[in-house]
Amino acid sequence: MTPPPSEPPRRTAGPAGPLRPAHCALLTVECQRGVVGPDSALPELAAAARESGALGRVARLVSAAHDTGVPVLHAVAERRADGRGASRNARLFRAAERLPVQQLAGSEAVRVAEPIPVADQDFVVRRLHGLSPIAGTEVDALLRNLGCRTLVICGVSANVAIPNAVFDAVNLGYTAVVPEDAIAGVPASYTPAMVRNTLSLVAAVTTTDEVISGWRG
Repeated sequence: MTPPPSEPPRRTAGPAGPLRPAHCALLTVECQRGVVGPDSALPELAAAARESGALGRVARLVSAAHDTGVPVLHAVAERRADGRGASRNARLFRAAERLPVQQLAGSEAVRVAEPIPVADQDFVVRRLHGLSPIAGTEVDALLRNLGCRTLVICGVSANVAIPNAVFDAVNLGYTAVVPEDAIAGVPASYTPAMVRNTLSLVAAVTTTDEVISGWRG
């Protein structure tokens, strides 16, 4: 489908709209130590997430979700030490194999990064293949069992995993909500362009403060 030629209006999900805690969930995307932590395999992305404040806002969203009873799912990308089952059908995957920090199952690299809190009731959903935090994982089934209709998506990267998650959520029938100040990509200028020209066409674009206000409203 070809997007309309003019810039789409910014849509905000208000507290009386799709952000009612009973039907909402929060998905953090690849906010793991080996991606956004101090020893990241992708230091430019880690710097963008921290310097923009996006990582701190993800932590705020998770804390607020815990406080308001909103389910939290942490999507983590990892691989086996022997590489079995990992995707190799894209340049990105082959480049990842050569990085000095590997996202190995069970390692520190695949633990959720500070300062994001992880509670006992949270779900940590791990994938060994592909680009999507949702497709081919347990996320959809878990969301449906939780009664979720609206999915708030935050984390990294605005280049690949975030748009992939948004598209998958919309295709599965969820209302996708993107707090634009709680996602990051590289270069930094790419994130607002992605939000303006792509994500705003299919998701409700909002801010961290507005999401938290909606949950508490």
